[in-house]
Amino acid sequence: MKIVDLSKTIEYNRQDPWFMRVKIKHKAHRKSKMLIRFFLGLPARLFPKGFEGWADDKIVSMGVHATTHMDAPWHYAPVVNGQPAKTIDEIPLEWCYGDGVVIDMTHKADFEEITLTDIQENLAATGAMIRPGTIVLIRTGRDQFIGTSEYPMRGTGMSAAATHWLIDQGVKVMGIDQWGWDLPLKYMVQQARTSAQQDYFWQAHLVGREKEYCHMEQLVNLGALPPYGFKVAVFPLKIKGASAAPARVVALFE
Repeated sequence: MKIVDLSKTIEYNRQDPWFMRVKIKHKAHRKSKMLIRFFLGLPARLFPKGFEGWADDKIVSMGVHATTHMDAPWHYAPVVNGQPAKTIDEIPLEWCYGDGVVIDMTHKADFEEITLTDIQENLAATGAMIRPGTIVLIRTGRDQFIGTSEYPMRGTGMSAAATHWLIDQGVKVMGIDQWGWDLPLKYMVQQARTSAQQDYFWQAHLVGREKEYCHMEQLVNLGALPPYGFKVAVFPLKIKGASAAPARVVALFE
């Protein structure tokens, strides 16, 4: 079996927006050995010969949306079509594993939204089929900017119509290899101010107020995948009541 990792490495990056920075404290073997002796009350002579202690690490700060993650319906709104929205720990595991399809949108320019026509034309060209339970991955190629200050500012974005259509085909989980599912956040803010369109800002996310679905953001390596013929596994951390959770997303080929 071949496995392709579709997840970012969780690490500190000073180029990330301040509210997205990950901070991890690493504890070396030698330092932990002293703490172990103090905690266990065991003299050094009774430790195994050559024992150097064990390494340990602590995530000091990491938002649930800070790295490759899955957004739960609760992230979009407290209710979906009049029903309580699911938090990340309530997502059925059956949603998180299935046949994968990659839709190539690398030709789309920054700030140009992905339309329903774009999605349908790509599917017709590749022959990929979307069925209930398919996990759809949108490839934009913007993962090339990970680690730079440009990353949150660059990208296309899903339209509301395209998101609605995927859900209507029975898709419960979809994802993208850029910072967010919608057009870049600062661009949306600017357009909302200049155009005064109330329905422009965060249009694809807010589909989740009407229809239940999850999307993944900040995927990587979608260029290593064919249009179809593989499985996707995406199991988010089971964080009680959370709007999202980091996930290790992988593609599997038999």
